[in-house]
Amino acid sequence: MIGSYLQKYAYPDYWKLHVDQNKRELRNWVRGKYFDKKASGETQAVEEFRNVVKGTAGRVGCLQLRGEYMYVAEGKGGFRVYDVASIANKGFSEPIVSGPFSKLGHDAGIRTKNATCMALATNQPVNPLRNTPELRRINQEQAFLPIYSYAAVTDSVEGLIMVNIETMADGEFRNNFLKRAVTWNPDGVLNGARHIQLAGQIAYITADVGLVVVDLSDPLHPRLAAVRPMKDARASAIQFRYLWVTDAEGLKLFDVTKLTDPVAVPSATVPLADARRIYLARTYAYVAAKSEGLAIVNITNPLRPVVYAKETFGGQMTDVEDVIVGTTNASLFAYVADGRNGLKVIQLTSPASQPNFYGFSPAPKPELIAWARTPSPALALSKGLDRDRAVDETGGQIAVFGRLGSRPFTRPEMERLFLNSRGIPYKVSDEVDMKGWRPPLLR
Repeated sequence: MIGSYLQKYAYPDYWKLHVDQNKRELRNWVRGKYFDKKASGETQAVEEFRNVVKGTAGRVGCLQLRGEYMYVAEGKGGFRVYDVASIANKGFSEPIVSGPFSKLGHDAGIRTKNATCMALATNQPVNPLRNTPELRRINQEQAFLPIYSYAAVTDSVEGLIMVNIETMADGEFRNNFLKRAVTWNPDGVLNGARHIQLAGQIAYITADVGLVVVDLSDPLHPRLAAVRPMKDARASAIQFRYLWVTDAEGLKLFDVTKLTDPVAVPSATVPLADARRIYLARTYAYVAAKSEGLAIVNITNPLRPVVYAKETFGGQMTDVEDVIVGTTNASLFAYVADGRNGLKVIQLTSPASQPNFYGFSPAPKPELIAWARTPSPALALSKGLDRDRAVDETGGQIAVFGRLGSRPFTRPEMERLFLNSRGIPYKVSDEVDMKGWRPPLLR
């Protein structure tokens, strides 16, 4: 991580070069190095870079890296999958390619009127085709849910488009042709669709009408589950029983104990002037808040969220569109798409800034460690790999466990851990009444 606490001590020369000479700027390049001889005769390590920029046919609203492919919703360019296997290979003159085997053997694009976003049920490089009945019997595992064979694409005009992407995982590079599996927009409910969040088989889509919930247990026959009116709904993110949604009024909360029936929690609204995308990381919500920078909200108690900080770094980060949070080498980082200001890399924890950084959810201490110019406004970021995730919110198995017969809980089994017989979450009181208490054996 260039500019980080680790680089400062592991590679002090490179860190000093980045801070003192480059003023913490990343020049949007793939990294290499050469040696520059100073006037004094001393040889100094200097970083050399090579430009890696891929023009798209339209505005990129969402993108997601999975394996060697980048899945992109690019506006009027529709939905496209790029081969990025050689992104760091200096032997390739064009490391991002849309048709490595020509259109005779590779055409991984779907034309749509205005693709605004896309989502995959997992960003782990899974191959549903290998989940055969024979292997399931041998491994004693569950079948993949059908949603794992598809990419879900939102289009502001056409609604929801499902695309079967199994061919991108079968190991055969000469059959990569994509086709629409279904286009769905009953009565225009998804007109103006702009963002999609998948929670297993359930899709949460923000559109002109508000928050739209779609059941994709059968991806070829989507079912409208719920509509919740909102004012200019923009994006959503889910964590356990709570769905956070941004709209024109700020950050809002829905209880999704029943995934297909969101219940608004008005008391949990966090007013923000222009909230965009959201990333949830344990007890904090990171909100791309446009001119207000990065808004960090403490959601330890989801029903009483509190703004922890609004960070612009003295006016350096004032056009925030998207944010992704990830952990590298025991430190937490935020990657921010800062619109016209390009990309920002923020170190949220380090041994120097946060002595309790090994805790479950240490309070973030934002430090701007690197930034990069982009040829056009930075609008979206790809989420990092969800490592070690083996089950989705609906109980779908993603990964094979390490022992025969081991598997994750199904959704009904999960619910038995946190819901009583009436479907109400178990709760405890912070108040203890010890009057009349005796040890259990003496009762």
